[in-house]
Amino acid sequence: MSGFQSIPRAGPWSAETLEAYCRETIIPLRVSCIAPTQYPIVMSLWTVWQDGHFWCAVQEDSRLARYCHKNARCGYELAADAPPYRGLRGTADAELVSEAGPDILKQLIQRYLGEEKSELAQWLLSRVETEVALRLTPRRVFTWDYSKRMKKVAHADRHTTV
Repeated sequence: MSGFQSIPRAGPWSAETLEAYCRETIIPLRVSCIAPTQYPIVMSLWTVWQDGHFWCAVQEDSRLARYCHKNARCGYELAADAPPYRGLRGTADAELVSEAGPDILKQLIQRYLGEEKSELAQWLLSRVETEVALRLTPRRVFTWDYSKRMKKVAHADRHTTV
């Protein structure tokens, strides 16, 4: 069963489309959580979708881990910054899963870097003992997809002047 079939959804995508998008899209997941100041903060994290959850890896002593430990309610968005604009966002419950950290980190390195030989991969793996998995369980989801109306839109010129 899809992780999205049993939660409230709004927007054009079916649970199956959501599931496929989350599995196939390789862009960072934006995660928001509440800091001790009571203001939200947003971070972009590598993610893999498995068994109805977004999985990320964070250092056990990171601010994000501390914030999610104190308040498990968070927001998320998985959407590209280039046309055609489409994606999903919603609310989720966050949970730190210590024993899954090393495995999730290795999956994320493979997914985003393709191999473990790069300098970045080696640096990330050098800290694997203190890596924890962050499991986000979606509670609500909203989707949008402007693909049909933006078919003829080329990538906009991103240069701006101040």
